[in-house]
Order: sequence, then C-alpha cells, then structure tokens
Amino acid sequence: MEEKDISLRIATLRTKKNVSAREMSLAIGQNPNYINHIENGSATPSLSGLSYICEYFGITMSEFFDFDATNPLKSNKIIEYLKRLDDEQLDIVEKLVKNLVKK
Repeated sequence: MEEKDISLRIATLRTKKNVSAREMSLAIGQNPNYINHIENGSATPSLSGLSYICEYFGITMSEFFDFDATNPLKSNKIIEYLKRLDDEQLDIVEKLVKNLVKK
C-alpha cells in the first residue's frame, strides 16, 4: 500500500457518497481544502484524521483498508439485512450472490 492508495480510496468513497471534497472537509471539522490536499497528494491524514474520515463514511479503518471492497457502506447495510434472515432465505441469497459474482 502506498500513500496514493489512501488518497484514491478517500476520493472513491467520497464520490460514491456524492459529496464534494469541501463539504466533507467541513463536515469532519477541517479547513475547506483538507480533503482536496489529501486527494491530490500534497497532504497525508494523521491517524486521528483517518479515524474521522472513516467515521464520516460510516466504516471501520479495517474496512477502509480493504481495497477489494468497492462500497463498504452498502456491504454493511446488506449484512445487517442478512442477519435477519432464516436459513432457507440465506440459502436463496447465497445462490443469487454466487450467480451474480460469476457474471
């Protein structure tokens, strides 16, 4: 993992959330250009800064660094729904997901 991976991950998650870098910066209590500086590589977030960023996205740091997860917030929502299903329903969902992944 490189610093550019962090900035790209933030940009990707921010875009999926459909929010500007300025809006996000202000929402996490930073100066208006904070996220922009991180995304363009002129700054790197501190550990506490990264914690605020993850909190903003509603994900853990572990989920943030799971670069294979394209949309961890949606994945978390789906997992919450799955927890409510019985075994038969879970079998159906498992088959559906297997078929979707194959495509």
